[in-house]
Amino acid sequence: MKFIATLWNTLKRPPVHISLGVIILVSFIAGVIFWGGFNTAMEVTNTEKFCVSCHEMEDNVYQELQETIHWSNRTGVRAICSDCHVPHDWTAKIARKMQASKEVWGAIFGTIDTPEKFEEKRLELAQHEWARFKANGSKECRSCHDYDSMDWERMSDEARRFMKPAAERDQSCLDCHKGIAHHLPEDMNKGGNPMLAKLVNNAVSVDSGSDEAYYSAESVDLYRDAELDELAGQLTIASEVTVEETRGDSVRLNIPGWRKEKGFGRVLYEDFGQNIESAILDRDVAQDDALIDTGEQKVDELTGLPWARVNVELWAKKGAYVDRRDALWDTASQIYHDGCSVCHTEPDPGHFDANTWPAMFSGMVGFTNMDGPTQSLVLKYLQKHSSDYVQDAQAVDAENTTGVTDVAGE
Repeated sequence: MKFIATLWNTLKRPPVHISLGVIILVSFIAGVIFWGGFNTAMEVTNTEKFCVSCHEMEDNVYQELQETIHWSNRTGVRAICSDCHVPHDWTAKIARKMQASKEVWGAIFGTIDTPEKFEEKRLELAQHEWARFKANGSKECRSCHDYDSMDWERMSDEARRFMKPAAERDQSCLDCHKGIAHHLPEDMNKGGNPMLAKLVNNAVSVDSGSDEAYYSAESVDLYRDAELDELAGQLTIASEVTVEETRGDSVRLNIPGWRKEKGFGRVLYEDFGQNIESAILDRDVAQDDALIDTGEQKVDELTGLPWARVNVELWAKKGAYVDRRDALWDTASQIYHDGCSVCHTEPDPGHFDANTWPAMFSGMVGFTNMDGPTQSLVLKYLQKHSSDYVQDAQAVDAENTTGVTDVAGE
């Protein structure tokens, strides 16, 4: 303690034998040494050798990188890990290094220390990077791939058709280019949408006899029997059902809807006069009066076709249902925005009516990478948020407002 007190007294006294110039010079040299050491250590952490020093990276993404054009190409220009995953601006680089402390924690505790664990986390890890690239406009990509340096005449017609509008909008590269340096998450490699896969994985365990509505998180095969042997049709994604009975891994579903009383009536629609598909039945099932419970009947004045309210009870596999439709709509809304805003501002769902949307959507979806199930979900989202339903909601709001005014007036 005596030594510490003596040192403190010495440090706080003004210099007597050392000039101010010497102090400044020594401080400057010490600062240069510190800065040089700090910057050198920073650059060491940016080297490829350092990035793949843990087997989580070396055994997974590093192997994938070596299969791509970013590793070997005719020009001999190679991108290493830090070229893409570490910001080049100093302040952003420091922030990224601070975030990397979480990665160090994960390495210590083995969060992704096996290929199986890594695959389970692949989508989450990818989404973090995709979000970062989207936020900064794919700045790391464009340190090499600069819009201003692109020779449009040497591009193929197809590439030029997409790249020129992207350059005009100063678009983020990751809007269109995913999976060019590393494998896509498994569900995307299979052509599926990982956001839909996440919904299915989070599907609730349905309860029978609760009278609560559930909604299909994917298309579901329907059967006549609880053993799921006799195929009866298909329940479309985001369709409303109630569960009447549970038996093992099977559930008996009650599917409400409307159908056109012309032809075989195989397609069940969600609402009267609206071509929003809920289920598609096999021909013999659609004509089986023992399975189809028919109720109210009326004619659509617009088309002159007779419609009937129906209920059908069929068996399906347990699982793949969610208890909140908003979860499906939130996912569909994000997919719609991400897929359709690449080329232009996407139309508001309320811009068209429910029966116009199928034709409009069919003309646009070919320019996206949506797979079949994703298209079905997005289309149903657009139809259920179309002008028909917006107007209905506005009418209800207006009626409620009028009711409140009348009560207040009384």
